[in-house]
Amino acid sequence: MSSISSTRTIRPARTLQGSLVLPGDKSISHRYAMLAGLAEGTTRLSNFSTGADPHSSLACMEALGATVVHKADKTIEITGTAGQFQQSSAPLDCGNSGSTMRMLAGLIAPHPHTFTLIGDHSLTLRPMERIRKPLSLMGAKIDLVEGHAPITIQGTPLRAIDFDTPIPSAQVKTAVLFAGLQANGTTSLTEAIRTRDHSEQALRAFGATLNRTTAASGDVTKLSIPGGQTLKAIDATIPGDISSAAFFLCAALLFPDSNLILDGVGMNPTRAALLDVITALGGKIKVLNVEEHHGELVGTVQVKVSPNGLRGMHIGGALAAQIIDELPVLAAIAPYTSDGITIRDARELRVKESDRIALVAKNLRAMGAELTEHEDGLVIPGNQKLHGAQIDSGTDHRIAMAFSIAALRATGDTEIHGAESAAISFPEFFTHLDDLCQR
Repeated sequence: MSSISSTRTIRPARTLQGSLVLPGDKSISHRYAMLAGLAEGTTRLSNFSTGADPHSSLACMEALGATVVHKADKTIEITGTAGQFQQSSAPLDCGNSGSTMRMLAGLIAPHPHTFTLIGDHSLTLRPMERIRKPLSLMGAKIDLVEGHAPITIQGTPLRAIDFDTPIPSAQVKTAVLFAGLQANGTTSLTEAIRTRDHSEQALRAFGATLNRTTAASGDVTKLSIPGGQTLKAIDATIPGDISSAAFFLCAALLFPDSNLILDGVGMNPTRAALLDVITALGGKIKVLNVEEHHGELVGTVQVKVSPNGLRGMHIGGALAAQIIDELPVLAAIAPYTSDGITIRDARELRVKESDRIALVAKNLRAMGAELTEHEDGLVIPGNQKLHGAQIDSGTDHRIAMAFSIAALRATGDTEIHGAESAAISFPEFFTHLDDLCQR
């Protein structure tokens, strides 16, 4: 990603029409890259994410001894290390990617080398104690700097643990599962709120045994993974990223005659709660051609908006955890709903690439909105009119993209400062937005 800040001007639109094929899911791309680097054989991946973050994971795999080849047909071939990561000659640079840093820590902790994980300024501000605690219980030797990166790991054999996750975090879960895959004994992990299950699906795709049981109440999930397993390479096409789709789904809700078709989108049930939210807000969604690939559901989604316009809703509890990445864009369109949107139980937004609660509040106010900010969320009334403004993205990709969507129904032009940050997850975002918007 360019280190030079850029500004993008977004003009109001009349409607949103057309079809779109999204880049590969960022979460799945990370996991496939890491497991391919550990596996035996050569993994071939089509539609790998074009975002900068998963390419940080690829670069770390290369530094650990995997071979990564970018083919002319845009597939990526990763020849793994057959379970034997090598000593990296330099610190493992995770860039802006918290996913890379947290999950990689679990993957490399059992290997007999010394590793240092570093990242950009934003990443050094993000909490890492949440992975150090469970990995240390397994016997890992991990040093942080006041709870943050850089992370130093002295590789050592690990032992299995039973771990109850204190916060809903797919990244923490993954770090424990990746470590447990290589530990002595069977590691178990319990989630009170179920998080996205891409890691479980990816581990099974690469040949690992993993068991999941759910309590009779349905609200507690326990995962168990035996240690000492080996992984085998796969061939896979990565589904389109539903978190990237969120921006265009929300844009379609803003215009009564919009018609948007998204092809090959990931429909994983632990992620597709977003579609339920879009429907609750007044979106008319039709899902076509659903198939399963390596445990992941993939389908085509068509969205229009109800003739009655946008309703509001309350988002909290387990739902807030399930759609944590999509909350900024939902907040950004909240003023255009009839009843507003309330977001609570989303304190995790404060420790993402930026303090997303504070930035959403700041930028909505800049566009003329009234709202109430809470420590764990926002209350944003409906039936408001927004005007163009200067938007501070905080170099956070989801803030930059969210307010590009809010700008489509504002009065006057909006300038997105730090627009280049969209490349972290979705380099093609502004090109697609221009193609779909009719002005």
